[in-house]
Order: sequence, then C-alpha cells, then structure tokens
Amino acid sequence: MKANAYPGFGILLVDDEPAWLKSFSLTLKSCAGINNIQTCQDSREVMALLAKSNIGLVLLDLNMPHLSGEILLAEIRENHPEIMTIIISGMNQLETAVSCMKLGAFDYFVKTDEEDRLVGGVMRAIRLLELQQEFRTMSDRMLSRELKHPEAFIDIVTSDRGMNDIFTYVEAVAPSHQPLLITGESGVGKELIARAVHTLSRCTGPLIAVNVAGLDDTVFADTLFGHVRGAYTGADQVRPGMIEQAVDGTLFLDEIGDLSISSQVKLLRLLQEGEYFPLGSDRPKRIKARVVVATHCDLAAKEAGGTFRRDLYYRLKIHHIHIPALRERTGDIPLLLDYFLGEAARLLGKRKPTPPKELAQILATYSFPGNVRELRGMVHNAVSLHKERILSMESFLKTIGTSRTAAVPVQQSQNPFTTFERLPTFVEAAELLVDEAITRAGGVQAIAARLLGISGPALSKRLKMSRK
Repeated sequence: MKANAYPGFGILLVDDEPAWLKSFSLTLKSCAGINNIQTCQDSREVMALLAKSNIGLVLLDLNMPHLSGEILLAEIRENHPEIMTIIISGMNQLETAVSCMKLGAFDYFVKTDEEDRLVGGVMRAIRLLELQQEFRTMSDRMLSRELKHPEAFIDIVTSDRGMNDIFTYVEAVAPSHQPLLITGESGVGKELIARAVHTLSRCTGPLIAVNVAGLDDTVFADTLFGHVRGAYTGADQVRPGMIEQAVDGTLFLDEIGDLSISSQVKLLRLLQEGEYFPLGSDRPKRIKARVVVATHCDLAAKEAGGTFRRDLYYRLKIHHIHIPALRERTGDIPLLLDYFLGEAARLLGKRKPTPPKELAQILATYSFPGNVRELRGMVHNAVSLHKERILSMESFLKTIGTSRTAAVPVQQSQNPFTTFERLPTFVEAAELLVDEAITRAGGVQAIAARLLGISGPALSKRLKMSRK
C-alpha cells in the first residue's frame, strides 16, 4: 500500500468503460480524498484480484461482457463475505436494484445520479468498514490486554490496570479516521494521550495542538480555517489555518467544551462533510488530518443543558477515552514521585534527593484536585528548596494543609460540631480524630501523626491511653 493511502483498504472499480473508471477515480480523489483505488475493465479478472489484494469495497457495474455484475456479486458474497459491494449501474431499474440488495449489495446507484450522492454512498460504506475493522481490533486487544507498542506511552508513568486498558484501547483506535474524544479532569494528562494516539496512527504529518477555550466565533474560524487575502480589514496576505498545517497529521483541539454554539456548528460541518471554507473564500478545502478533541467538562451534562449540540456530541463520541483522576489511582503516586524527583533534579542541576519513606503514603491521603500536574508542581517546588540528602516534607505538608483548609466551607471550618445533637467529650473527640487519621494513613502511625500535627510519641501515647 502506498504512503498516505486512504482508506486503509483498497477500493476496486469494475466497469468495461475505461472513461468512466478514470472519471470516477478522479471524482473520489478530488471530492473525498480517496486514493487507494484499483480499476478493472475485464470482469473475468475480478476474483483473482480479490484473492491477492487487500480489497475492502467493490464498486461494480451490472452490464459487462463475459461475466455480468450480478454473477460477480453472488461470487463475491460466497467467496469474500467480508468485502462490501456497491452496484453502480447505467440503468435505473427497481427490480434489478431489489435483486442486487437481496444478493448482498450494500447499496445501488445509477451513474447519472448526482456526484455528491455517489461519493456520499462510497463514504458511508468506508466508514462502516472502518468501524467493523476497529471493533474487531478492539475486541482482540481488550481480550489479550497486551500492548504491541508500549514505547508510545513512555511519557505516561503508571502501573494502574485501568490505565493499561486505556492504552490498549488507544492502540486499537489510533489508526481510525474517525474523531476521538478524550475527557478527564484538568491535569490528568489528556494531551499525553493525544500524543500517543498521534504516534500510533498512520499519520505522517505533524501533531498540531490548539486550545480553543475563550476563542470567539470569528477567531475560532480564522485559527482553524485560515483566511484569504482581503477577507477582512488587515488581512493583507493569505494565512493558512491549523487544519492546513496539520495535513496528513493530527489536529488536537483542547477544551472543546468551551466552544460557542456557532463554533460548534462549524466544527460539526467539518467532521460531517470533511471540508471547510477559509474566511473570505467560496472554494471549499478538504480536511486531511485526524481530529482529536479533549475537555475537562461533562459534555453529557452540557448537552442535556442545551449548551452543547447533541449531534456534535454524538459525532465526537464515536471513540471516547476517559482518563481517571489521580485520586482514583493512588498506586501510581510512588512511581510519579520518583519520576518527577528525577526530572526536577535534572532541570535544576541538582542530585536526585531521597524522599522520606512515608511521603508517598501521606500524598496518597490527599485528593489532588490538580491531579498529576499538581503533583509535578509540588515535587519541583520541593526540589528547588532542597538542601539536605533527605527531601524535606515541609513544602508538601504546607501545600496539602492549605488546600484542605481552602476546600472546607467557611461555616464548617469555624466549628465542625455545630450540627452535633450531643457534643462529644474531649476524650471521645480525640479518639474519633485519631481513628480518622489512622484510617487515612493506612494504619501507618508516623503518617497519622503528621496529619494530626503531633509527634509520633504523642500519638503512640494517645493510642495506648485509648486501649486501656
């Protein structure tokens, strides 16, 4: 298969008229970017071509010398049931069309049909075949749970099984031409997943990332689609948009949940029609890039609330990856801590410090609203202040304490006992507080003592008293 071939399987045009074969091949290429095309004028050669070539779709004329289209249609269905067939006939006969559909044809068109209708039918068949292929690939990958290209995820530090399942899914959908939606809280690593998708795709072009948050409709259109000279005041030269810069690559649109409704309409047309108009131009251009989008928003809730278009939402959800928050995979914290310590030491020109044994366990008690990005910032800050061989936990504890205080509503932080019908005694309150600290610390007294702001011996003494 030649480089940059689309689709990933071959399309065979069968007709005894060479002029039509040439004309329709050019139409498919210019209108839909389809260039993985083979042609055949002799119907007797079709079955041999199917046996040796990676053909997924056959466009078949009915009236041909030697073997008719109906005979070939039956043979293809019997010997190659995985291949889809579309009849494109010179005659508009209802009975013939019904007969072909019964024989297994995917669709039936007349050569005199409008160009858009013919190309649209071919594109529907291609999308269905791609989805079938992706489903088979995903099923195989999800059952095996084995990564074929673990090097694509080298920048994502994890040992979490759920994350490994995400990697497996990424491997399966990366070659797809369908859009991909990545969701997750801020700081979980959505762009890293997008980069892995790009690495694993068959794209030879660049990854172009655009943060669309805060862009009004005009700026959004100009950023993505570009403009021609004279499109508006100040547009004194042609400006290619990000779509054009991402040719044969991946266009990554971050914070897609913040798009205005009018911009959503433009994005939907781009995804559905595969074409766009640069500002000031009346000539459409074809998109030649894979589209990956990401958001921290709950798109389902926005769609239900009427602030995100339903048709765009379901168009984007063809492939969907949700990245869990760091608090949902605390087992990754020791790995991330070690990785960021090494990274910070290299960037700051210092020796990698040794963290206290209990640091990872203390961090596991924290909710990390900023996720992996927040942990990275905490580690870099601590290393920048580091002087001794053992890393100080002071900056970590200060950040965690400040964040927890800020997260508690003012009326609760003033007096947490206001809702109690019966006030606990000092002894009871102390025991409840100690029990909660021990639970959050996973039973490690040294960590529980730090959470309570007391020394280890003081906590040990308190525990002995409560057991008497």
